Amino acid sequence: MADIKVKLEGADLAEIENRIIELCQQLPHGITDQVIQNELPHLEPQHRAMAINRLLSMGQLDLLRSSTGLLYRIKDAQSAGKIKGSDNQEKLVYQIIEDAGNKGIWSRDIRYKSNLPLTEINKILKNLESKKLIKAVKSVAASKKKVYMLYNLQPDRSVTGGAWYSDQDFESEFVEVLNQQCFKFLQTKADAARDSKQSPMVQRNSSFASSHEVWKFICELGISKVELSMDDIETILNTLIYDGKVEMTIIAAKEGTVGSVDGQMKLYRAVSPIIHPTGIMRTPCGLCPVFDDCHEGGEISPSNCVYMTEWLEF
Repeated sequence: MADIKVKLEGADLAEIENRIIELCQQLPHGITDQVIQNELPHLEPQHRAMAINRLLSMGQLDLLRSSTGLLYRIKDAQSAGKIKGSDNQEKLVYQIIEDAGNKGIWSRDIRYKSNLPLTEINKILKNLESKKLIKAVKSVAASKKKVYMLYNLQPDRSVTGGAWYSDQDFESEFVEVLNQQCFKFLQTKADAARDSKQSPMVQRNSSFASSHEVWKFICELGISKVELSMDDIETILNTLIYDGKVEMTIIAAKEGTVGSVDGQMKLYRAVSPIIHPTGIMRTPCGLCPVFDDCHEGGEISPSNCVYMTEWLEF
């Protein structure tokens, strides 16, 4: 029996450890104890625990908590080098932040996932920040709250607000300038098509411009201090569609065509309203959502309507 025990703790134990590492490599998001049991059904529980503990002590595995229980995940060599010398609690917090990616994670969620006291979490976060392993980023979703992510990551647009935000403030003037310039470009293209005196169908087709053409025009203008993407420009063009100033169509495009995505290309053109709105529709009353509740002497009335006052002053 003693010989068998030595054998299990020696060559066989190394083989078990290698098998567990292979399972972790096959399932990079982590494996549970049940997965190991299913793959190694004849392995005694004490030998399984011995192999896992050895891998944890050698720094080859990370131990994580999830909604389904404990997870074992193979440790990234680069991450392991960064947090070398840290205690287990600090490693756990670092791992939770790393898992959050570039969307970051609130300290409240770190507390929930780690089951550590808030005072201890704050101490660990300050320590990791001082080592430049993580950073705190203000989120546009909640300006008074910070999310934590790895130091070298670029925050996701959902955190920073993308090109439309600066220091958590919405750049309404910048958006309005882009809106005007995009429409001006499409309007100029539509006017040039109309002045060409060609057939109506040719005029219509030549009045369209791809989002890539509009994006290139805006980039060449140099009106943006931040780098704008095609998606940013399409967001602006969508606002013009909602305003009834632009229409969009989608056509098939050859693979590799500039501005095409998955064999499709979006085209935009400026349009004029078929019927101009009447005078009453241009007043605040014509668009007022509480028009039916508005009457003299009531809580909402023409005499105290701020929208009507602003419109008359304008």
